[in-house]
Amino acid sequence: MADGAPKMVFLGFGKFARADKIYALEPLRGKERGEGRRTRVWVEGISEPIVASRTERSILSEMGIRDAGRVQILDDAVKLAERIVEDAGKGRVDLADLDRRARKLLESTAQPSDDDQLF
Repeated sequence: MADGAPKMVFLGFGKFARADKIYALEPLRGKERGEGRRTRVWVEGISEPIVASRTERSILSEMGIRDAGRVQILDDAVKLAERIVEDAGKGRVDLADLDRRARKLLESTAQPSDDDQLF
């Protein structure tokens, strides 16, 4: 927070919390997860946790936590896996769409070649 103003973190569902007030994140598992529910967020001054539609990794990344650096790639991979499971459960899998999504995800994780590096 270079200018001293508290940073607001988007939690989804139209909810925001100050980054410096978030003290715990818990990913939802099993039947609790679904319909956009991903993470419980504990915020100082609020007795009950807020249910967020974003993953704990994306919230950490927006808070500026360095170890969450590849959050978007992980979130995209999880979404792709969820879609595969969902489509397979319905008995309809669009392989062309999955191929396109998987290739895009893999391209975003590729290391630059020596030719692409500037220095």
